[in-house]
Amino acid sequence: MTMSIFDQFLIPNFLGLPLIIPAMLMPLLLFPQTARLMQNRLEALTNFIIKLLTKQLTQPLNPGTHKWTNPLISLMLLLTSMNLLGLFPYTFTPTTQLSMNMALALPLWMATVLIGLRTQPTHALGHLLPEGTPTLLIPALILIETISLFIRPLALAVRLTANLTAGHLLIQLISTATLLLPATSYSLTMMLGVILLLLMVLEIAVAMIQAYVFVLLLTLYLQENT
Repeated sequence: MTMSIFDQFLIPNFLGLPLIIPAMLMPLLLFPQTARLMQNRLEALTNFIIKLLTKQLTQPLNPGTHKWTNPLISLMLLLTSMNLLGLFPYTFTPTTQLSMNMALALPLWMATVLIGLRTQPTHALGHLLPEGTPTLLIPALILIETISLFIRPLALAVRLTANLTAGHLLIQLISTATLLLPATSYSLTMMLGVILLLLMVLEIAVAMIQAYVFVLLLTLYLQENT
């Protein structure tokens, strides 16, 4: 059977059941909850990182929107864990599926829009027409701003999917070349091995940065509507 480099993005099945749901639940095992009175080093480091991320995310938000902190931090940890999960051998990255990313982006974006329409409808609708717009340009600008508003969840999902997919494809290509070149040139194989190692480090950074960017854009949308 001919294998394609894109086969790594197909949802694997076991006994006819898709494995994307266990892959999504797997990150929960990385954050164990214990009843100890004293924290170990790993738990203390995890809590420090969570507090630091919480401070960074809540800085641009109004005090009234701080109740969104727990869902946003939980979403960031979920995305980071699933992004990093796909870098291990024999694993699957759920966030390379556009359908899943849309399922995350669309309801959260819709929630920010509905909050704006409920709390301050005039201000929320005012974003569709900048102040001082010439009369002849009003219909065109309203149309453009409306399209840009509705394209936001698609941009969130496509950005996350495209960045992870591109990194995985590049790793797949370089690793395949590294395995096939030892019979031709050992020096070139060593060079590709070093490039592959550096690319893995870069992909780890991309996995964490993309999760942060996804949640940060949601906080900016929330800030516009509160």
